[in-house]
Amino acid sequence: MKITFLGTGTSTGIPIIGSTHPVCLSENRKDKRLRSSVMIEWDDFRYIIDTGPDFRQQMLNTNCDKINGIIYTHEHADHTAGIDDIRPFCYRIGKMPIYAHQRVLKNLSNRFNYIFKTENRYPGSPSVNPFVVLENTPFKLSDLKVIPIDCLHGDLQVFGYRFNDFAYLTDLKTIKDFEINKLKNLDVLVLNAIRIEPHFSHLNLKEALELIKRIKPKKTYLTHISHNLGFHDEVESELPKNVFLSYDGLELLLN
Repeated sequence: MKITFLGTGTSTGIPIIGSTHPVCLSENRKDKRLRSSVMIEWDDFRYIIDTGPDFRQQMLNTNCDKINGIIYTHEHADHTAGIDDIRPFCYRIGKMPIYAHQRVLKNLSNRFNYIFKTENRYPGSPSVNPFVVLENTPFKLSDLKVIPIDCLHGDLQVFGYRFNDFAYLTDLKTIKDFEINKLKNLDVLVLNAIRIEPHFSHLNLKEALELIKRIKPKKTYLTHISHNLGFHDEVESELPKNVFLSYDGLELLLN
């Protein structure tokens, strides 16, 4: 399995438009972050988690010419606003399979009703084949079992996902012990850590490190990072030896 970090930034991305914050002015490419998303590949399959506003650029950055489907964590714009840019893929494969909570599918169908319409469709618009993801109910992507992980992003339900010994959790603030038990014996965990200071709906760095100690993965990569976390190289140098900052374009190969 191959994991590619398409974006590792929070909702504004880094740099923030018009910001003079030192991290936003950094020349280090690892301090430049598109909105959070990953690509998961195995055998001949390729799936994307979330289509934020930078989806088109992320596909171009990785020379991606096909995807088999999209999995959504939740409905916020920084995770969904790029859905219209799936059009070139739809021209080739027809309806794009998308997987999400029923609430998220309803939200998307309201915001992008022309994509979900079955009659009198606008020519050239993308089309989707929606699948409902249920709490505590694994599903299959071809031969790969996917386990939804139920979390809270402030008061909003979000899904993380486990694929074999890899798990992707973003935009979480709280998680129940029952869900943590689904994350045991991971080789790699991806987890959000937005900044140093506490945040009302995201883990800060301290909270993320505390949760990592409870889950005990072999390695963890932090994502959904804001400029307020600090410079990539400085922050990573102070992390525990098995915890790393992700960055746009990072690729991981898993057994």
